[in-house]
Amino acid sequence: MIQLFDELEYSTCVRINAFSRNAAVRRFFQAVSRLGDYPAYVIVGVACAAVLEGGGAAFVLHALGLAAAGVVAYKLLKHSLVRERPFITHDQIECAAAPLDRYSFPSGHTMHAVAFAILFSVYLPVLAWLMVPFAILVAASRVVLGLHYPSDVVVGALLGALLAETSLRLTG
Repeated sequence: MIQLFDELEYSTCVRINAFSRNAAVRRFFQAVSRLGDYPAYVIVGVACAAVLEGGGAAFVLHALGLAAAGVVAYKLLKHSLVRERPFITHDQIECAAAPLDRYSFPSGHTMHAVAFAILFSVYLPVLAWLMVPFAILVAASRVVLGLHYPSDVVVGALLGALLAETSLRLTG
């Protein structure tokens, strides 16, 4: 089944990955992807906690819990579904950034980007203007850099939204 999706998405991956051959585009998306490892969430999260004053501690605990849930979901899914990254399966897709692991489904970067975009935007709605475009760029970076198929980032985004919404309901 996974091989069928790989073949269906192949031409889209090749076209999107071609953007990484431009050095400026590649560097931009590499930087976005690196920020999506965790630095962006720590920087924005610390600022958010400081602005929230009395609610800062609750926010930090919520963000840490969401991050932990995301890591658990990511590891369980990646290691049970074992979909090879596009650059491993297809020679015409260039790997333009070092992968964190071997498998691509789902995109953990996208999952966390969407989850934190929702969480931060609920606590401080003005952050939506920053976090939503950032989440979109993180998702795009994963395909541009040859690390994920489009379906990896779509499912990662859906999982991130599900995790964030579930955590908000549990704590709300």
